[in-house]
Amino acid sequence: MKSYIGILIVLCCIKFYAIGQEIITGIERTEEYLPLIKSKNVGVVCNHSAIFKNRTHLVDSLLKLNVKISKIFAPEHGFRGEANAGEWISSTIDEKTGLPIISLYGKSKKPEVNDLKDIEIIIFDIQDVGVRFYTYISTLHYIMEACAESNIPLIVLDRPNPLGFYVDGPVLDTTHRSFVGMHPVPIVYGMTIGEYAQMINGEKWLKKGIQCNLIVIGLKNYTHRTRYVLPVKPSPSLVNMQSIYLYPSLCLFEGTVISVARGTDFPFQAIGHPFLKGKYNFSFEVPATLGNKKVLYTKTCYGLDLRESKDTTFTLNYVIEFYKNYPKKNEFFNSFFIKLIGDKRVYEAIKQGKSESEIRQIWQKDLEKFMKVREKYLLYAN
Repeated sequence: MKSYIGILIVLCCIKFYAIGQEIITGIERTEEYLPLIKSKNVGVVCNHSAIFKNRTHLVDSLLKLNVKISKIFAPEHGFRGEANAGEWISSTIDEKTGLPIISLYGKSKKPEVNDLKDIEIIIFDIQDVGVRFYTYISTLHYIMEACAESNIPLIVLDRPNPLGFYVDGPVLDTTHRSFVGMHPVPIVYGMTIGEYAQMINGEKWLKKGIQCNLIVIGLKNYTHRTRYVLPVKPSPSLVNMQSIYLYPSLCLFEGTVISVARGTDFPFQAIGHPFLKGKYNFSFEVPATLGNKKVLYTKTCYGLDLRESKDTTFTLNYVIEFYKNYPKKNEFFNSFFIKLIGDKRVYEAIKQGKSESEIRQIWQKDLEKFMKVREKYLLYAN
């Protein structure tokens, strides 16, 4: 029987190439979307990743083509992609273009009615990494919902998923729904953001089951077997492909006392804690704050250096190991962990000391159900 867990296909593909052909992203297919926005007031949902292969930004390119951009909408990390995870983003004016930037990671995560006034069509172009708790898909959800409510068409310029070659992890129990997990999908869902938008629409996950007038400008020469190397960092702490491959496994530590090496040159490539001295030989220094004061000092964490790890798929083994080794188990997890893992049964199983193979049985049936849903919305071959 075909297994959907830990699918790993090693291909000899280089950067933008698949089966010897260059991948053409949605943004490059201007002939498909420029006629749709000609002479219209356009809103653009994007960040620093909305670039052509020549590194020209989507907003700059559209302005040069005399497209009437009314507003920019910016997700977590901001329009320039420089804000830290969870950092409040305020609405502002872009210094370069003079355009208003509406923050979707500040006082509101969904455009308000006044934000959409006079906008006739919206373009969405953000590089996703294919992980449930990476918040760009939550921003996509709220953009789609706002467009549906205001009868505004939405164009999604599709981009490859760097983790699109496999599907794995517990499926979200929606009783734990939050901005880091809005839909009943596994941690790694194996879909491009265009495919994911189709699934949001098709499964009627928007409020009251409404649907968005959605147009996906698809990729060329891409399949879900493609290993795609991102041309830019998708966010400040995902600094290279190693951090992206480890992210689904290591981000779970954000719901624990363990450091994922934020503040170092290798975030999401090492894990550790000061209390683990003697358990591990590797150590690293991370900055910390003293109470509510903005006074920085450093602390030494002891743990694992994963910069040379060959793990490119999701695993619970790191969390299981560090929970076992941590001396104060009642302090290890915080309330954020269940939002990230998405299934309280998995959380309880880790605390009970079960192995990864035992815990995987918890989500296997849910994962198989998801795969059937996913299949309906795929635009590219598996």
